Amino acid sequence: MRYEVVVTRKGQTTIPAELRRKYAIEEGTRLVVVDTGDGILFKPTPTTADLAGSGSDVATPEEMKRILDRLREEDL
Repeated sequence: MRYEVVVTRKGQTTIPAELRRKYAIEEGTRLVVVDTGDGILFKPTPTTADLAGSGSDVATPEEMKRILDRLREEDL
Protein backbone atom coordinates (compact mmCIF):
# COMPACT_ATOMS: atom_id res chain seq x y z
CA MET A 1 0.00 0.00 0.00
CA ARG A 2 1.07 3.55 -0.63
CA TYR A 3 -0.16 6.64 1.20
CA GLU A 4 0.42 10.33 0.68
CA VAL A 5 0.34 12.66 3.69
CA VAL A 6 0.99 16.35 4.20
CA VAL A 7 3.59 17.78 6.58
CA THR A 8 2.53 20.89 8.51
CA ARG A 9 4.82 23.87 9.05
CA LYS A 10 5.56 22.42 12.50
CA GLY A 11 6.82 19.20 10.88
CA GLN A 12 3.78 17.18 11.93
CA THR A 13 1.83 14.71 9.83
CA THR A 14 -0.99 12.20 10.29
CA ILE A 15 -0.42 8.47 10.10
CA PRO A 16 -3.28 7.00 8.04
CA ALA A 17 -5.95 5.28 10.19
CA GLU A 18 -5.48 1.92 8.46
CA LEU A 19 -1.80 1.86 9.43
CA ARG A 20 -2.52 3.04 12.98
CA ARG A 21 -4.94 0.13 13.40
CA LYS A 22 -2.58 -2.38 11.77
CA TYR A 23 0.35 -1.42 14.03
CA ALA A 24 -1.70 -0.61 17.17
CA ILE A 25 -0.57 3.01 17.17
CA GLU A 26 -2.81 5.10 19.38
CA GLU A 27 -2.57 8.35 21.29
CA GLY A 28 0.51 8.25 23.50
CA THR A 29 2.31 5.54 21.49
CA ARG A 30 6.02 6.27 21.29
CA LEU A 31 7.70 5.87 17.92
CA VAL A 32 11.35 5.47 17.02
CA VAL A 33 12.31 7.50 13.94
CA VAL A 34 15.06 5.85 11.85
CA ASP A 35 16.95 7.43 8.95
CA THR A 36 17.34 4.46 6.61
CA GLY A 37 19.40 6.40 4.08
CA ASP A 38 16.58 5.81 1.63
CA GLY A 39 13.84 7.43 3.68
CA ILE A 40 12.34 7.70 7.14
CA LEU A 41 11.05 4.70 9.09
CA PHE A 42 8.65 5.08 12.04
CA LYS A 43 8.53 2.09 14.40
CA PRO A 44 6.48 1.74 17.58
CA THR A 45 8.75 1.25 20.60
CA PRO A 46 7.96 -1.73 22.79
CA THR A 47 6.02 -1.01 25.96
CA THR A 48 6.48 -2.78 29.27
CA ALA A 49 3.43 -4.91 28.42
CA ASP A 50 4.99 -5.86 25.07
CA LEU A 51 8.10 -7.09 26.86
CA ALA A 52 6.23 -9.21 29.39
CA GLY A 53 7.08 -12.84 28.80
CA SER A 54 9.86 -12.01 26.35
CA GLY A 55 12.25 -14.90 25.81
CA SER A 56 15.98 -15.06 26.13
CA ASP A 57 16.30 -14.75 22.34
CA VAL A 58 15.50 -11.03 22.71
CA ALA A 59 17.87 -10.04 25.52
CA THR A 60 19.69 -11.31 28.56
CA PRO A 61 17.94 -10.81 31.90
CA GLU A 62 20.30 -7.92 32.70
CA GLU A 63 19.57 -6.22 29.36
CA MET A 64 15.83 -6.76 29.84
CA LYS A 65 16.00 -5.16 33.29
CA ARG A 66 17.78 -2.10 31.84
CA ILE A 67 15.16 -1.82 29.07
CA LEU A 68 12.28 -2.16 31.54
CA ASP A 69 13.83 0.40 33.92
CA ARG A 70 14.20 2.89 31.04
CA LEU A 71 10.60 2.32 29.92
CA ARG A 72 9.32 2.77 33.46
CA GLU A 73 11.18 6.09 33.74
CA GLU A 74 9.66 7.26 30.43
CA ASP A 75 6.16 6.31 31.61
CA LEU A 76 6.40 8.67 34.63
